[in-house]
Amino acid sequence: MKTKEIIEKSYNILEKFIESLGYEVLLIEFQKEQIGWVLRVYIDKDGGVTIDDCAKVSELISPILDVEDYIQSSYNLEVSSPGLNRPLRKKEHFEKVLGEKVKIVLEEGIEEYDNRKNYKGKLKEVSEQDVVIEIDKKNYKIPIKKIKKANLIYKFK
Repeated sequence: MKTKEIIEKSYNILEKFIESLGYEVLLIEFQKEQIGWVLRVYIDKDGGVTIDDCAKVSELISPILDVEDYIQSSYNLEVSSPGLNRPLRKKEHFEKVLGEKVKIVLEEGIEEYDNRKNYKGKLKEVSEQDVVIEIDKKNYKIPIKKIKKANLIYKFK
């Protein structure tokens, strides 16, 4: 099973369950790191996420992943809070940070923008299908479905 398929299956298996516990799944990643493969689940809730929340969710989803057994390689499970550079995946995530600076990386470049894949600028608009980001006074309309990874760029005050 490919990495993208593992991530998709993880969303299908875990998202509704984690939501039933009162948390939102912001992002799921499956990637190779120094320690080996890591399945990382970013969660959030009103008022923020504590270490105890992460431990609780990890304890509850670990047996589900063991039963489903769809990840062939050994891996480490990590449940994490979004942190300062919160991941953005859904329209609702982008709406929460409208007007803020974001970083967007695409799966593949957009021909209209010289196949550019990386964007860093102010989030100007959000619709069902697209986000508009302003970079150097120029607007770029990016389909949400083409986004590989997006994060808020936290500014220290």
